[in-house]
Amino acid sequence: MRHLPYFCRGEVVKGFGRGSKELGIPTANFSEQVVESFPSDIPTGIYYGWACVGNGDVHKMVLSIGWNPFYKNIKKSVETHIIHTFKEDFYGEILSIVITGYIRPEKNFDSLDALISAIQEDIEEAKRQLDLPEHLKLKEDNFFHLPEGKIVNNR
Repeated sequence: MRHLPYFCRGEVVKGFGRGSKELGIPTANFSEQVVESFPSDIPTGIYYGWACVGNGDVHKMVLSIGWNPFYKNIKKSVETHIIHTFKEDFYGEILSIVITGYIRPEKNFDSLDALISAIQEDIEEAKRQLDLPEHLKLKEDNFFHLPEGKIVNNR
């Protein structure tokens, strides 16, 4: 995919509140401005890569770009599930991500259980892919060293 790897950084904002409460899979959401900064021709779907909150550790992540057909969103969203357990919310923090690969297109599901099951499979696929050397090397990218006072998308 020609846009990958894709580097992005932005503030974490409150989303729909479904990730943690309904799905048991918390997500960090970018603002509309950050979502609109993504290339318009980047396909919607499920991706994987690396994520870092502030100047913290870099963790594996799985990410959804799109309208979440199960929930019939009217606005496109970018929701990042960091494969790590955080002790508290980090709204207002800067989230830096590097999208390294694509898993599947977004699709609708017949039930909440089917959606949760698909997300769990996506997480397992992301973990496997991110252990490969071509993806692992991006974990150490200088992009994750947040410059003081700067928010810059795409480096």
